[in-house]
Amino acid sequence: MFQKEQAAELLKKVYGEENLQAQQERYEHLQREFFKAFGEGEVDFFTSPGRTEILGNHTDHNHGKVLTGSIAMDTVAAARKNGTSLVHVISENYNQSLTIDLEQMDTSCKNKGTQSLLIGIFEGFQKRGFQVEGFDAYVTTDVIGAAGVSSSASFEMLICAIVDYFSNQGKMDYVDYAKIGQYAENEYWSKQSGLLDQMACAIGGVVNIDFKNETPAIEKLELSYDELGYDLIIVNTGKGHADLSAEYSAVPVEMKRAAKVLGKEVLADVDEKEFLAHLNEVRKEAGDRAVMRALHFFEENKRVDLAVKSIKEGDYTTFLECITKTGNSSWKWLQNCFNTQDETEQSVPVALALTELFIEQAGRGYCRVHGGGFAGVIAAVLPKDLTEDYVTVMTPYMGRE
Repeated sequence: MFQKEQAAELLKKVYGEENLQAQQERYEHLQREFFKAFGEGEVDFFTSPGRTEILGNHTDHNHGKVLTGSIAMDTVAAARKNGTSLVHVISENYNQSLTIDLEQMDTSCKNKGTQSLLIGIFEGFQKRGFQVEGFDAYVTTDVIGAAGVSSSASFEMLICAIVDYFSNQGKMDYVDYAKIGQYAENEYWSKQSGLLDQMACAIGGVVNIDFKNETPAIEKLELSYDELGYDLIIVNTGKGHADLSAEYSAVPVEMKRAAKVLGKEVLADVDEKEFLAHLNEVRKEAGDRAVMRALHFFEENKRVDLAVKSIKEGDYTTFLECITKTGNSSWKWLQNCFNTQDETEQSVPVALALTELFIEQAGRGYCRVHGGGFAGVIAAVLPKDLTEDYVTVMTPYMGRE
């Protein structure tokens, strides 16, 4: 099937001609496994990418600004409607086979992995007035799990795409998808996430998003590291952040606590000058770490604006310098590079330190913590001629995937 001209052209468009054969084999494997599990017949295929957070670290949940882009790793599914109230999902990578009865969902099932997430997604559809019908799906992914490239959001948006296509005639928009994914994480994973991950995975490409209003303002941009002569290298530091929800959730909680001192719900509604005028009051009522995280928020929003302006004007040096600046702010001000409950484990700072040493010696390149932080991955943006040397240097310390 995937050797036919039309299918091959579509795969080339999505993955690039250099990856055509690998993706043909991947989708043929997906189809075979679906048929083994659910029987042969008509089947549809879906994909949802992971994402890279370019700028805007921990700003979305306080209605700030982000610059994000999809990555060449995705979650894919073969799926078909089954005419029942049952949803069957097989996850190859996580060795899971899950069944949920849409007419008898256990809404008390919280914080129990994929089962909880699926229930939250389906409940989110229903609460927003959309339909959910039974389907069978076989899912596989190459998005690194629990590592800051949004494997969970990629999965959420994949499920949303399946349900939208099968049950809602494709009438939903990206904001619907994102808010359903956010609802599932907030209510069923106790994770106070914003909308960055879901929006980035749903839209694809490079996107500037302002979350100030109920309906986020979205602007797609033309940007390619490859065309700039750079590679984006995601370094898995060896420890995931799946068990760090409390650390992650403390960031939005503390930012909102700081905003509350000024009579606002989120920092996007707080004037920075007024904040500085009441800094001592905020320190007293919200604490110094909340102050530091709020200052990061204000400066990060400015960096997003500067980066977007620079991209539009073709000033890529300024844009790339923003990456280093956001990394420094995340490490020093936001303080999301290691788990404060176990200060002996600092895989992200170690990876950043080694990368900074490499960049200093080479005289070129940029790096930062990537995603939610506290563990997981870092991002290095390096000239292409340095990539191989960097991988060689880092592999003995971090391994290679």
